Amino acid sequence: MTDEEKGKAYAWARALCYYAGEDEAFLKGFFEMLTASEGVSGEFLYYLEHQDFLCNYRVEGYSLIDIMVWQMDHFKAQLDRDRESMKSNGDKMLLEAFHTMLLMEKDPQHYVNLLRTETGTDYPDKY
Repeated sequence: MTDEEKGKAYAWARALCYYAGEDEAFLKGFFEMLTASEGVSGEFLYYLEHQDFLCNYRVEGYSLIDIMVWQMDHFKAQLDRDRESMKSNGDKMLLEAFHTMLLMEKDPQHYVNLLRTETGTDYPDKY
């Protein structure tokens, strides 16, 4: 990441954290992980510039879109529990997708297991 890209990425990460309700400590940790990851930082910069997902980078075969779909199940569960604050916070969902991918880089098997087992869909014999 160039210095100019880092500056843009930091400004956007700071804004996302603010709108997502995250504090400075979260921002600091998130940005440190982001700048250490060539794959996720590339996706982050692409999204910043195009407001769309590139999805060239994958961890264990999973892209940011896969993580977003998985998170939607959790989002729906929040709404089912009357947590309306999540209803209009797309920034939080977007930030969490990037953050989850960064965490997934460090512990892929844990997140692969979650993505495969926490589907949020009720079907016969799920439990």
